[in-house]
Amino acid sequence: MTPTAHLVLLLHNHQPIGNFDHIFRQAYEDSYRPFLEVFARYPDIKISLHISGPLMEWLDQNQPGYLDWVASLVRDGRIEIIGGPFYEPILAMIPSADRIGQIRRYTQWLRDRLGAEVRGMWFPERVWEQSFTRDVADAGIEYAVLDDYHFKAAGLRDEDLDGYYLTEDEGRLLAVFPGSERLRYTIPFADPQATIDHVRGLAERRPGAVVVFGDDGEKFGTWPETKKHVYHDRWLERFFEALSANADWLRVTSLGEVYDHISPRGKVYLPDCSYREMTEWALPAARQLELESLRREMEHDPRWDRIRPFLRGGFWRNFRVKYREADEMYARMMNVSRRLQSALQGDPADPDLRAAQLHLYRGQCNCPYWHGAFGGIYLPHLRNAIYHHLIAADTILEKWSRRGEVWVDARAEDYNFDGKPEIRLANDQFAAFLAPHEGGMMYELDVREIRLNLGAGITRRPEAYHQKVLQGEHRGDNGCASIHERIVFKQANLERHVRYDRYPRKSLVDLFFNPDTTLEAAESGEAVLVGDFHTAPYEAAIHANPDRVRVMMSRQGTAAGQTIRLTKAVLLSEGSSVLEIAYRLENLPPHFACQFAVEFNFAGLPGGADDRYFVDPFGKRLGHLGTRLDSAQTAGLGLIDEWQGIDLRLLISVPGGIRAFPIETVSQSEGGFELVHQSVAVQPYWLVRPDEHGQWSVTMRLVADTTAARERRNASRELVHA
Repeated sequence: MTPTAHLVLLLHNHQPIGNFDHIFRQAYEDSYRPFLEVFARYPDIKISLHISGPLMEWLDQNQPGYLDWVASLVRDGRIEIIGGPFYEPILAMIPSADRIGQIRRYTQWLRDRLGAEVRGMWFPERVWEQSFTRDVADAGIEYAVLDDYHFKAAGLRDEDLDGYYLTEDEGRLLAVFPGSERLRYTIPFADPQATIDHVRGLAERRPGAVVVFGDDGEKFGTWPETKKHVYHDRWLERFFEALSANADWLRVTSLGEVYDHISPRGKVYLPDCSYREMTEWALPAARQLELESLRREMEHDPRWDRIRPFLRGGFWRNFRVKYREADEMYARMMNVSRRLQSALQGDPADPDLRAAQLHLYRGQCNCPYWHGAFGGIYLPHLRNAIYHHLIAADTILEKWSRRGEVWVDARAEDYNFDGKPEIRLANDQFAAFLAPHEGGMMYELDVREIRLNLGAGITRRPEAYHQKVLQGEHRGDNGCASIHERIVFKQANLERHVRYDRYPRKSLVDLFFNPDTTLEAAESGEAVLVGDFHTAPYEAAIHANPDRVRVMMSRQGTAAGQTIRLTKAVLLSEGSSVLEIAYRLENLPPHFACQFAVEFNFAGLPGGADDRYFVDPFGKRLGHLGTRLDSAQTAGLGLIDEWQGIDLRLLISVPGGIRAFPIETVSQSEGGFELVHQSVAVQPYWLVRPDEHGQWSVTMRLVADTTAARERRNASRELVHA
């Protein structure tokens, strides 16, 4: 029998919510447009194409001609459009109703804009759980692509993976195609003939074999070194020419054509899984290193090829354990989703609720909820974008339910699903989340006017790749290679910046230091802590009046070898953008020798920009927000961000010192290892001198003035209506 094969080329083009406009434009110029220009010249080749919702909306607004061109190729049968959840959430992260809602919404959008009848789906990051089948099928999807790794984890062998299978959940059916990991590494990095030879071998083994390449379209021009390799050195042209030259036995087709004309190879149930690299990234750092070491030890063992299919990494949902910041975003998103779903039960067509739903969907974009070879959760602008939309949705819901009234309230619930109650203080200006069981810290502070969570920083923690940074290992300078194989340092001396925190970089963190603690010691994390308050549980109580609410938190603990009591109160009034914070220390011995500090961390306020700077209580500039400060005997500090229109002031009743320094992480992205500014740490501190009753107290006011943002927005509206 003559060897034949069907090759499906499925491109996944994606840019996340909140990515910079210039990144969208660069990817368009380097990848999306040139790929289509080359592809259009080969009329016998078909592809399946998935463009994520955030990118599709940007293209529709900024490059509508490109989408018109795609639509014409859809009409000509050259391109099959693949759908999925609109804003690229990982399905394991969102409720069932949102899964179905996002998929259906995007299917309708693609039908309206491109005239495409969507039947297939791209699973974001190919994260799979068997129960997704019913939601995906209920949303109208017939087939999807995962990785061959999923199928091998179910016990299938390489020779079983040259077709597709049916899977089922509660009677709903879905066809699932295994995408080839081997082709993910040969396309476009190996010579085109390597792909031809691999597919020919499969065809000779089983005539009629189906082979699927499903991977990022950014590999064709946006990934490092690929623009020159793919276009200037004509890799893509040579690849299409090689495919055309083998058209007598190799049919380059779409997922839909395979599904319609070729029968499934059988039924399969796939374990919870993703692509191989993702399962490794989901592991704790120490276990990642252990797995890497094991692989190096075993890869030359003659038994390795037999052992490898049974070796698996971690479970995607554990990114929410690995990164508390991901869990905080997830919990915030779930809170909004549940409240919105309840509201929609009563009035599903309400325009305000539909607007809130759109913000919710955008706040579910997956990229900052995890981290691997891409920057992910370590990219502040992506985290800020998620909170921007979640805060917007939350604010709409509050206005909808309260009918625009000025309000304030405090509630104790398990907001982050850890089995213990957190406290939410909220009004029409702020939303503050406190964790009494974790040092009484404030882990989120939303400024509604500019939709910014000042608590969305990062705690510095070990990463497996830090070993490469500390060892100064370099690799990937010779030609074009996959991002999984490159080691590139985007800045010099990164090893000096690898630091780890002993407590979460949040606010209202209560620290007791030795009296001579310096800025350098505090910033490096080497300062000796002589108290046990910073992460210990506090007792908490809520006191509510009609126009204001107060949370009281207290704990008896140890500082400098002494047993003392610390009480702190946080007060919020209706209509106010001021948090009033009061501290009292009791049972202090007469000669108590300790430096007491309260740490605040303010995220979303980048350093290094002239229009983002510190000021003293008299308005004098003290440097940009990446400046290291140690001011003595001062009554406050201001952080001003002119671009966002916020003037943040910390005002203190008892003058003392204030330290400020940047929190920076050494993290990796597709471009290499880099230093990223995450937050501004501000530590007011005092050498405590107790009064005759063994007490000491201080009050602070945290004021967020967003007048500039409001005036700018009002002026913009007036200009639009003029």
